[in-house]
Order: sequence, then C-alpha cells, then structure tokens
Amino acid sequence: MKALSYIGYTLAYGIWYLLSLLPFRVLYVLSDIIYFFLGKVFKYRHRVIWHNLTSSFPDKSETELRAIERGFYHWFCDYLVETIKLMSISKEKLMRHMTFTGMETFNQVLNSGQSCAVYLGHYGNWEWITSLSYWVPPHVLCTQLYHPLENEYFDKLFKYVRERQQGICIPMQESLREILRYRRENQAIVVGYISDQVPLWQNIHHWVDFLHHDTPVLTGGERIVRKTRQAVFYGDMRRIRRGYYNCEMKLVTREPEQLAEFEITDIYFHLLEESIRTTPEIWLWSHNRWKRTREEFDRCFVVKDGKVVHRDPQTS
Repeated sequence: MKALSYIGYTLAYGIWYLLSLLPFRVLYVLSDIIYFFLGKVFKYRHRVIWHNLTSSFPDKSETELRAIERGFYHWFCDYLVETIKLMSISKEKLMRHMTFTGMETFNQVLNSGQSCAVYLGHYGNWEWITSLSYWVPPHVLCTQLYHPLENEYFDKLFKYVRERQQGICIPMQESLREILRYRRENQAIVVGYISDQVPLWQNIHHWVDFLHHDTPVLTGGERIVRKTRQAVFYGDMRRIRRGYYNCEMKLVTREPEQLAEFEITDIYFHLLEESIRTTPEIWLWSHNRWKRTREEFDRCFVVKDGKVVHRDPQTS
C-alpha cells in the first residue's frame, strides 16, 4: 500500500509540474474546458452552491443568483489552474500577479518586533497568499496553519507547493506550541488564519450572524492571537482581473488582549461578509458551510466547564 502511495505521489508530482510549465494563456484555456464539464455537464455540487446562494442573498433575483453561480464556476476553475501554476512560477511573475497593499503599516509592526496574524477566508486565491514572504522584511518568517493530509506522500506534495515561496506550514495541532516557541526566540512571524471553515461540534464556542445565517465559527485562532499578542490584520482580497489579485492588509488591532472575548472573530466575519458582498463569485460556495445548526447543537450538546460535551440522552 505504501509503495502504491509513493507511485501515486510521483505521478502526481510529475503531472502537476509539467502542467505548471504551461503559460497562463494555455492554463486559462484549460480552465475554460474544465468549466464546461464542471459547471455545465456535471454541475459540480450545484445543490450545495444554489442553497448557499439563495439563503445568503434572499434579496437577489434568480437571474442575479444564476450570474453569481456561473461566475463562481468560472473563478473556481481558474483557481484550480492558478494553484497548479504555483508548482513552478517564478518569484518575479508571482509578484506581478499577486500584489499586496497596506504593507507600510504591516511592515512597521513587524519591524517593531511584534508578530502579525492575518485573517483570511476561502476567498480570491488564498493559495497565492503564500507569496507574502516576498513583501515583508527579510528577518520575518511567514507561516500558515494547515490540516495535514492522511496520506503522507500527498501531504508532502501539497506542503512542498505551499512552502515554495519561503513560508512554513504549521500543523493545526502544533500551532500554539510552535508560535510560542518563535515568541520565546524573539522571532517575528506572520501567521495566516483561514477561519471560515466549519468547526467540529466539540469546537463550537461562538456563533455569529454571517450572510443571513446563524453561523458556528472557529475561535482557536483568536485564542492563539490573544495569548501570543499578535497584531491582527484582515487580508482583504480583490480580483483585479483574470489571473491578477491584490490583498490589502487592514489593521484590526495591535492589542488583541484589550478586546472583548470573540470580538476579533466578530470583526473578521463582518469584514469577510463585506468582501463577499462586493464580489460574491470568488468565495467558496461549494463548501457546505452551514451544515451545523444551533438547534442540533442545543439538542445534542451542552457546555460544561468551558468544554462542549454530549448531553446525557436520559436528560435531553
């Protein structure tokens, strides 16, 4: 079994690398072909996408929602080929295609010795954010939290691509320990938190009003930020045109410990919703974001001593 996984890894690496050598104009032709099959023939996750759109934008007409859906499929196929390009794209070319603004304040914070947290969503091209390392002072280490894949070889493959731009992937389960280690070593770091995923039941401690939904949210990132006193920025992504993105670093606070509990999380989701409403087609609508409801949570779980535990069936 391990030998088969290694063979699969070798083939995937080779195919990915060869495809990444194609120029953008050819990759976008490939994207258009993928769109035809994904968006028109197979209608990838159409039911989830349509439910998410209609429940998030009750004020929009069916015509408007269909246009967003088509735009989503086009963008998602572009995102796939743009991620392929990461395998071999040069630093100079990537810096032309993925730009950052608001860096004067951002780098000023880093040069003072304080580390920075960048809150992001599955919006725009979050994989290209790994090129942030090219835009910060040379003494700063850029990192991102990630969930390791079960297959060690494919985990190695995706980790290699994400670390090509000099960033470091930190496994989620080791995040606090590693960030505290950098803090003890006086190493200024940037940590990327993609925080719009669905939390596991036992990790639900807070709910927000997000796109007309009562939404359970991850709060682990905020706990890390507060404990390590990282300056908090929101990465506001914009798609300038096909293949070109900009991320504006918007300062939320340099003193996270001074804000109320969950206030950072609330601000993040408010800013993310503003971004989505500006250009809704470049958010990951195919993700079943609202599969956990408060009604089910209240029926099946209870918080005891700050921990989420199953209710006793005899008392529920």
